[in-house]
Amino acid sequence: MPGMETTMRGQRWLARLSLAAAAASVLVLAVFAGLRTFALLAVGLTGLALTAAGVWWTLTRRGVLRVLAVLLILASPAWVVVTYTRAELAWVVATAGGLWLVAAGAGRAALLRHEAPPAIREHPAPVVRHPVVIMNPRSGGGKVRRFELREKAEFLGAEVVILEYRDGTTDVAEIARKAAAGGADLLGVAGGDGTQALVADVAAALDLPFLVVPAGTRNHFALDLGLDRDDPSKALDALSDGVELHVDLGRAGGRPFVNNVSFGAYAEVVQSPEYRDGKTRTTLELLPELLVGHEGARLTARAGDFAFSGPQALLVSNNPYGSGDIAGLGRRPRLDGGELGAVGVRVTGAAQAAGLLRGRRATGLSRTTARDVVVDADREWIPVGIDGEAVRMRTPVHCEVRPRALRVLVPRHRPGVRPAAPRLDWRVLGTLGLARAAHPAPR
Repeated sequence: MPGMETTMRGQRWLARLSLAAAAASVLVLAVFAGLRTFALLAVGLTGLALTAAGVWWTLTRRGVLRVLAVLLILASPAWVVVTYTRAELAWVVATAGGLWLVAAGAGRAALLRHEAPPAIREHPAPVVRHPVVIMNPRSGGGKVRRFELREKAEFLGAEVVILEYRDGTTDVAEIARKAAAGGADLLGVAGGDGTQALVADVAAALDLPFLVVPAGTRNHFALDLGLDRDDPSKALDALSDGVELHVDLGRAGGRPFVNNVSFGAYAEVVQSPEYRDGKTRTTLELLPELLVGHEGARLTARAGDFAFSGPQALLVSNNPYGSGDIAGLGRRPRLDGGELGAVGVRVTGAAQAAGLLRGRRATGLSRTTARDVVVDADREWIPVGIDGEAVRMRTPVHCEVRPRALRVLVPRHRPGVRPAAPRLDWRVLGTLGLARAAHPAPR
């Protein structure tokens, strides 16, 4: 196909540009700094290594060590620049740095085109006459009131049910079932991912369309659906001008999930009181430390034919996350792949734990995909994080995916999912850059 061949040709040339610029960056340092004095070349390489170490320590340490790591990040490049300037080689640093930026930009562009997933197919929106939207006034620090979600939903013809908490709890799924029994032909939720999953399970069981209004704190599910998380009221536009997406729904231990289920050290992060207010920061702060000192239940897991032996942390997701995301902090390339992603982590020391930031190239990391995952332990009950909610489940915990079980109504015009910038994988770039066209020109 001409269009596909053009895309592949563009990938190859971007990969070649990246490889050439990277090589030129190293050659500039070697020729103009290394030949005059190898000490200057050593300064450059040492500065790069110290900066990388500072970045790792900033993300994996707290307190005084984090402050010292930030100072190292600032001091290392400054030391290199001062040293080269005194040797009248500041232009070498600038040139090598510019070439490296070109290499990184072209490389990520090539990998982005290479790894870009197909878009979720859109279907015509159903005719909806009695939509019911359940709203959690506590979610996201009061987004329901702040964005006037109730008023806009009612203006668009929806019946709104405001959750009322008695003794600190409420049965959201039962409210959704009663709404359907009362004639609702669409179920929607303005709340966080945990609340979304409960109502989504009811909608899928009754084959009703489901509306996501991202009124929670992080709203990972809404992110992967392409919704506007900065203004949750825009999701209600689906009631007047929407399309339908068919996406997968997960279940773990009989409970539904739209994002992921975490075990071991991952689950201990979710149990932390700080997690709800800062999921990404808390995970990066606590995970390496918990992995090294993990004293929880000994886990075993089987994902299809793949066995995880004694993982200290295990993450099972409704479709796999990007290859560089080991903790479910980013996005999933697709939601309709019909499979679970499984990531297991086992490390033996602090350095290996910090090295997890390397993503898929980290040691102690195992990844696979499967339609079902069974997690067992040496204890009857274990802590589990399900869509960011801390619970306890009886072992073994059976996780499964229901392919395209959920009909999600989304606005026709939405921000969409911006593909995450991939990590530079020089092996893949080398393969792309050295590849020849599949159909060589005739003689």
